[in-house]
Amino acid sequence: MAQHSEQNHAERFEQLGPMLRSPNVYRTASGAPGHLYWQQQANYDITVELDDKNQSIKGSEKVTYINNSPDQLDYLWIQLDQNQRSKDAESQKASPSKITDQMSLRQLEGILWHDQDLGYKILSVKDASGNDIPVAINETMMRVDLASPLKAGEELEFTIDWSFNIHDRTSFIGGRPGYEYFEEDENYLYTLAEWFPRMAVYSDFQGWQNKQFYGRGEFALTFGNYKVSITVPADHMVGATGVLTNPEEVLNDTELDRWNKAKETFDNPVIIRTQNEAEKLEKGKASGSKTWVFEAENVRDFAWTSSRKFIWDAMAVDVGDKNVMAMSYYAKEANPLYEQYSTRAVAHTLKSYSSRTFDYPYPTAISVEAANGMEYPMICFNYGRPDKDGTYSEAIKYGMISVIIHEVGHNFFPMIVNSDERQWTWMDEGLNTFMQFLAEQEWDRNYPSRRGPAHKIVDYMRSEKQYLEPIMTNSENIIQFGANAYAKPATALNILRETIMGRELFDFAFKQYAQRWKFKHPTPDDFFRTMEDASAVDLDWFWRGWFFGTEPVDISLETVNWYKLDNRSPEEKMKAEAEAYQKEETYLSRTRNEKDIAETVVERDPATRDFYNSYDRFSVSPSDKKQYNDFMSSLNSREKELFNSGLNYYELTFRNVGGLVMPLIIQFNYTDGSSEIERIPAYVWKMNETEVTKVFPKEKDLESIVLDPYRETADIDEENNYFPRRDVPTRFELFKRESGPRGAASGSNPMKDAKKKN
Repeated sequence: MAQHSEQNHAERFEQLGPMLRSPNVYRTASGAPGHLYWQQQANYDITVELDDKNQSIKGSEKVTYINNSPDQLDYLWIQLDQNQRSKDAESQKASPSKITDQMSLRQLEGILWHDQDLGYKILSVKDASGNDIPVAINETMMRVDLASPLKAGEELEFTIDWSFNIHDRTSFIGGRPGYEYFEEDENYLYTLAEWFPRMAVYSDFQGWQNKQFYGRGEFALTFGNYKVSITVPADHMVGATGVLTNPEEVLNDTELDRWNKAKETFDNPVIIRTQNEAEKLEKGKASGSKTWVFEAENVRDFAWTSSRKFIWDAMAVDVGDKNVMAMSYYAKEANPLYEQYSTRAVAHTLKSYSSRTFDYPYPTAISVEAANGMEYPMICFNYGRPDKDGTYSEAIKYGMISVIIHEVGHNFFPMIVNSDERQWTWMDEGLNTFMQFLAEQEWDRNYPSRRGPAHKIVDYMRSEKQYLEPIMTNSENIIQFGANAYAKPATALNILRETIMGRELFDFAFKQYAQRWKFKHPTPDDFFRTMEDASAVDLDWFWRGWFFGTEPVDISLETVNWYKLDNRSPEEKMKAEAEAYQKEETYLSRTRNEKDIAETVVERDPATRDFYNSYDRFSVSPSDKKQYNDFMSSLNSREKELFNSGLNYYELTFRNVGGLVMPLIIQFNYTDGSSEIERIPAYVWKMNETEVTKVFPKEKDLESIVLDPYRETADIDEENNYFPRRDVPTRFELFKRESGPRGAASGSNPMKDAKKKN
């Protein structure tokens, strides 16, 4: 906390030390893992069957939990995320609701909630010998009470049998996983996530992370190895985390040939199941089932998708010293967009992110079109459907590419750099949104990125105080979630890269953080410390303002004073003084008196005159000349150069109106049409955080000044950034907004208009 609240300095530049956890043998003061760093491991062997008639699954998992901590564990905690959708879910009871003059059916259904039989049914929990293990279920968390403590270095094997009914994720219940029903062909598209009981994280910095799941705050998960056998209808196509280990059993000969070809194709995706083939399967609905087997190493989660509607394409991507399979699964409703862009966007994301962090380590990366947007290791669910005639707006095109980049990018943050999303949403969403912005700009030079550039966070930063929270806020307590957890941290990182640190220092430090903490559990402290440790840039003031505070940037250019060095000769000075005196003493009364006063006393009476009546006050005396010559003789060459330079001195005073200290980026525009930029670091405010004055010597004559000309500091009031002041109009637009389902075409559609003309 600040120590000098009565003063106008020291608070914003105070070091973060007391606000961060103390370094220890697990996490060092440099931000790197300590020499005794540890983390738990959970391995899974799972069998699951999808009931396509009743939209449910039934599964059994064998968990091998390895206690790498130095602690003895008397019980284990397991996440049961599906319980968040149960009839009596605590999350629904804790959600405010109200009646308005106009209510949509979806809003009303949300108040009524539902009477569906949702949530986990835990059928059994048994130890390796088949004995029942007592458990206690508290909402979305299940405690497994051990017969004897699990000591440091030991491992425990147990099994869980469970089932649950899959919900319609397009309904008011919403959420990340579920099914989508296509009425036209009477088929389902399943996206199965949060679908099995998952081990909670036990860590050195908080013990068990068993905070309840309310739907927004995502996940903290333990790394492990997976073998998952998925039984689905025989004509379904399945995509999942990991590597398909039995392609010969589940693919036909044609698909298998195409799959093998895709492994050697780097330029264009190979379509393994075509749209025509998928449409035939939509109508046939074959009987029987197939079991798809996937294996994944060192992942924190596992998700999968299944449908007979799927088109499937894939291509190889050269990442580092290995090839990665980039793939897409999508129904015909997503074409032509997904066939043209999806897998290419996956490939681009892998290359872009790898160049700034570490080489993507997994063997596959999958994009699934599911009118959704959510990430899991090696697989993500995205949106982006054209209109039924195949046309689409620019908004839906770029929205689709952006969500694919974003969700595939989550493989890096938090699937590999495994931060705790339930506690610190910004550590994955913010960092990933920043990386998404960089990848978008590499995709298209004029890419319409929504988040990243500083000026695009201004509307949020100028919000009323009651609607703002620090970035370092738990996700369940944030009002403007997207702006706070995604946009503001992404903007902050972009400002760090472009304005505070510079690209070279930032890129090195950011990569250092990613490489230090890949396949580990970092905290904000580790990020903050690493960025400083690897750059030698003191950023505590920046973290304090942008991440721990809610103050906006509003720096006003208050005054500009112009000075020149008085280097005139005595004759020049006296001439100037005479002119000034004449100007000063020429006024209306004196001008009229020249005519109205015929003769003054002094003019009439010689006795009233003395020395000063004939004295020339503006004459140069011999002593003045000598003093000047002696002064000039005493100057050395550098002093003479400065004395005769003719420099202009511009004294600028800045006021910190908003409170958030930032660098001063000043553009000087000169009368000859030229201009230049000066960058003053934020530490200019260190002695006075509310007002600072600084003098700028310039050879040229100044015409105007612009503060923050490139809009790189997120200044919320640009009207006070100009000298002379410039009026900046505030514009408004009249429009009628029509809302549609997520992933539906939005914005104007010139493609459709052109098609009509033809």
